[in-house]
Amino acid sequence: MATCEVCGNDYWMAFEVRTVDGSRHTFDCFECAVHKMAPICEHCQIKIVGHGVEVSGRFFCCAHCARAVEGEQGAEVRDAVGARPA
Repeated sequence: MATCEVCGNDYWMAFEVRTVDGSRHTFDCFECAVHKMAPICEHCQIKIVGHGVEVSGRFFCCAHCARAVEGEQGAEVRDAVGARPA
């Protein structure tokens, strides 16, 4: 069994997440993994569980938040949800 690094639960179905820098993290559920690993929107402070957007190395949950903070570069960001190719 393995122990979740967030809640401390010792669980037989725990899983390991490996990051690109080689770090390894052990969790007992996706909720704990999201709590530990998900970036936080720099505008509204919500955990970014979906794709989100990145502008100038800063992470936002959506284009609206990016536009609210990033000025000119943020103004160019668009959400893809619901968009259809031309």
